[in-house]
Formats: sequence, C-alpha cells, structure tokens
Amino acid sequence: MKDKVTVIIPTYNEERNIREVIKGVKPYADEILIVDAKKSRDRTAEIAKSLGTRVIKDNGKGVGAAKRIGIKSAKNDIIVLFDADGSHDPKDIPKMVNYLISNGHDFVVGSRMTGGSDELHGTFSNFARNVGAGLIQLVINYRFKVRLTDCENGFRAIKKKVAENLKLNADDFDIEEEMVIKALKMGYSVGEIPTHEYERKHGRSNISLPRMGYKFVWRLIKEII
Repeated sequence: MKDKVTVIIPTYNEERNIREVIKGVKPYADEILIVDAKKSRDRTAEIAKSLGTRVIKDNGKGVGAAKRIGIKSAKNDIIVLFDADGSHDPKDIPKMVNYLISNGHDFVVGSRMTGGSDELHGTFSNFARNVGAGLIQLVINYRFKVRLTDCENGFRAIKKKVAENLKLNADDFDIEEEMVIKALKMGYSVGEIPTHEYERKHGRSNISLPRMGYKFVWRLIKEII
C-alpha cells in the first residue's frame, strides 16, 4: 500500500502565488493542508478553498507555530513541508518522499547548497544569510558527526510520528534548525537530496535578517547542548 502524503503549506498574504503552488503540488499530495496566518489580510484562504484545499488558521505566533499546527492536523503518515512563495519545485516532492522511504530515513531535507539557489546570492542580505546558515550548519555537523549542507531550508519530508516525537516549540523560522538538531539528538536518520530554489514568484520574503538572526543563534545554543 502506497504511503500517503500530506503537504503542509504555511501562508501569509500569498494570494498572488497560492493558486499556482496548489496546482503544482496537487498531483503529488493525498492531502494539501494550508495553514493560513491569523494576520493574513488577503484572499489566500479563499483561493485555496476554491481549489478544494483544506484550510486552517494558525494562532498568530509565526511560521514555526503554523508548521506545528499543521503537523498536528495532518491526516497522513508522511508530511512534506512546502513554501507558498513558488520557490520550490513540486516535482521534487515524490523524489524526496521516495528517498525518505527507500533509504530508511526518518527525515529528509532539500539542499539548496547541492541543488542550487536563485535567492541566496546578489545582495549583502543574501550573502549574510548564506554565511550565517553555513556557520550554523558547520557547528551541527561537527556536533553530530554528519555532513549535511542546508538545515535552514523549509522544504522537507518527515514521518508524522517522528515530527510529533520531536516536541517542537519554535514559533518562527528557527523551527527549521530545531527540527534538524532534535532529530539528530534523538538518533533519527536525517538525509538530504538536492533541490533547486527559485526566486519567489511575487511579493517579498517574510524573513528579516535583523529580526531573525539572533533567533537562529539562540536556537543553536539552546538545542545543541
């Protein structure tokens, strides 16, 4: 029997992107779950519902909290976390799920470092994000004796039971590294595959380096010990 997949897509004012994203994901998902931000002020939820997609609201605390709500609400045993900005290729979903299952992993992350990124270059902010993420990844690799390349990428697949066992608590984007560190700490098998990141289709990124930088560092210090 084929393992069923729930694709969780957190959204915040993504009405210009969400239709194309949902249509791209549909062939590869048994369930699409949109977790729309409580603070959203556009037609994202309305558009998603019109496409027959399940929509729930988050608690207004951030993207990490939205992902935790999505994990709890997912109906299937395999969860794929997917961004709403059009930066991920839906065709990578079956590759990621197959790699998760066929290699006996508990958790697989898409790697922009091996698959390429159109977003992590060209500006000082992107350069700083790249360097910061690389340093965090280096610490994680030496702490747990692994050779991962991209613990900050939001595109990932994980077994639902594993995600629940991690007891995640991050409310913001630092949930990405929290998931990786806790999974490694608990002895789960973590793999990665190359995935290409495209520039977001419309709008601006919700990641602010001044706002998020210290959170990533604090999360690393808190979880790595």
